[in-house]
Amino acid sequence: MAEQASGVPAGVDLSRPSAARVYDYFLGGAHNFDVDRQLAEQIAAMTPHLAETMRAGRAFLRRAVRTLLADGVDQFLDIGSGIPTVGNVHEAAHAVNPAATVVYVDIDPVAVAHSRSILAEVGRAVVLQADLRAPEAICAQAAATGLIDFARPVGILLAGVAHFVPDADDPQGILRRLRATAAVGSYLVISHATYEDQPPEVLAAQRLSARTDTEITLRSRAEVTAMFGDFTIVDPGVVHLPLWRPDPDAELDAHPERFGAFGGVARLDAAAV
Repeated sequence: MAEQASGVPAGVDLSRPSAARVYDYFLGGAHNFDVDRQLAEQIAAMTPHLAETMRAGRAFLRRAVRTLLADGVDQFLDIGSGIPTVGNVHEAAHAVNPAATVVYVDIDPVAVAHSRSILAEVGRAVVLQADLRAPEAICAQAAATGLIDFARPVGILLAGVAHFVPDADDPQGILRRLRATAAVGSYLVISHATYEDQPPEVLAAQRLSARTDTEITLRSRAEVTAMFGDFTIVDPGVVHLPLWRPDPDAELDAHPERFGAFGGVARLDAAAV
């Protein structure tokens, strides 16, 4: 891949911030640039707890991955993975099952380039550049890697990505097509930003997201729940991120709604086929 002198893949416009790199910055990663940090600081000034929210989302994802591993799932399709630096899926999975496989997918070419560098020395994990709005293409490419077998249970992870799909692109239809690829015993994991119970400054920060290539669409709990379709939602349901199966030693926040996102996990049972 041709690269600019800065190490950024050729053709990438660094005059605009990248959602994946802003997310990486909030997680404490190193794969971000001045344009991303400037936007991140603007958003953080309006929503001081945003970095905590990002970390809560990553912690939810790790807990969900461990839940799936405990039920025997050993292959994961992480769509909208961003840059897998801090608390990533393959580390969480391999800590429990070294034979687990992970296919990361992201639309951002810079996120994919950095991911390839990170994963170069990691076995059983690869990254693809693809768009959530083309789920059949994603699944075909994932299967072609040899790391995902859709005839077996798979963990489909949509952590903080579905809110980047505007209503005009029919996110519910996209999720329906994605669910259709899964075998019985598969899981769907979703975390999604919401406007419910949010103060005005959070909604104002959402408007800043329009400056990136991927504007955020905030949705209700009911809309997020509908994304699971005929999968069986497991306990405790679709809840604010810190409330989803917190670690035994975790100190629960008195106001979990302040994290501004819902999370849930659902399984495709035989009865749903």
